[in-house]
Amino acid sequence: MTRSLTYVEALREGMRQEMERDETVFVMGEGVGLRGSAFKQTAGFYDQFGPERVRDTAISELAIAGAAVGAAISGMRPIADLMWIDFTTLACDQICNQAAKLHYVSNGQIKVPAVFRATTGHLRGQAAQHCGSWYAFYCNIPGLKVVLPSCPSDAKGLILSAIRDDGPVIYLEHKMLLNVREEVAEDLAPTPLGVAAIRREGADLTLVASGLMVPESLKAAREVEAEGVSVEVVDLRTLMPYDSECILRSFRKTGRLLVVDEGFRYCGLGSEIISLVIERAMDYMDDSPRQLTARHTTVPFSPPLEDCVFPNSRTIAAEIRDMFGLVKL
Repeated sequence: MTRSLTYVEALREGMRQEMERDETVFVMGEGVGLRGSAFKQTAGFYDQFGPERVRDTAISELAIAGAAVGAAISGMRPIADLMWIDFTTLACDQICNQAAKLHYVSNGQIKVPAVFRATTGHLRGQAAQHCGSWYAFYCNIPGLKVVLPSCPSDAKGLILSAIRDDGPVIYLEHKMLLNVREEVAEDLAPTPLGVAAIRREGADLTLVASGLMVPESLKAAREVEAEGVSVEVVDLRTLMPYDSECILRSFRKTGRLLVVDEGFRYCGLGSEIISLVIERAMDYMDDSPRQLTARHTTVPFSPPLEDCVFPNSRTIAAEIRDMFGLVKL
């Protein structure tokens, strides 16, 4: 059976089903109890599962992450709600120095099945400290998996896989997608980590995106189709490990690449994907690959200025037209 669910509702259903299936799964974080989290991701959990499995914490991301690591190595499967990716930096010692490394330094004797959830991306007027998109940082930490769903079905499917994974997973929720609706199956199977999805097939250009940039790219692809450009849109879903074979298959078909990334250009995810294609599929290249990213600046409070920072369907379509030498009709 499928129902129309928002991104938040689908995520919530996935967590609830895993908590019902496995008693070692529990939620912890600021305001996850009666408040139901910042965007109601855990609404109703406190009444259903009680304070032992829905644990409100102090306002300390470092303490939340540290407690989650301790619980995970003791046999539990914690879901640590860190609210904003901007403030996960306060928890980096526990996430990067402990959770990500313990399996390796213990020669495989220790598992850390912890999920660290946080919102990412811009939201109107949230300004400098609540609009971070620096997921590329976590992609650079060996031992961490990083996921960023672009739709309600994947919000549910990826949280199922993240909870069941025996290693630490950074699970990111884009704030601009939280109220997006889609038909979602109640008995949806877990979405495998590390597997991308072709959201739109095309023949002329491979466009790789994630999170909010996926629906924005799909809008742009529909717009330029009327001008004779067929765009294939690849949704990464998992940012680390990303699905290199899916990207390469698409690029070998189209010969052109555009990476649309809400993160930064320098040392970012877009640069990594372009490097992959140059190293492994250079002979198929018909044009120079490009990336369209957020501007390398602190996010301003002003909504008009914010619009100038991040890619959107308009700027994506303009970039595609420039690649093909087209003038807007």
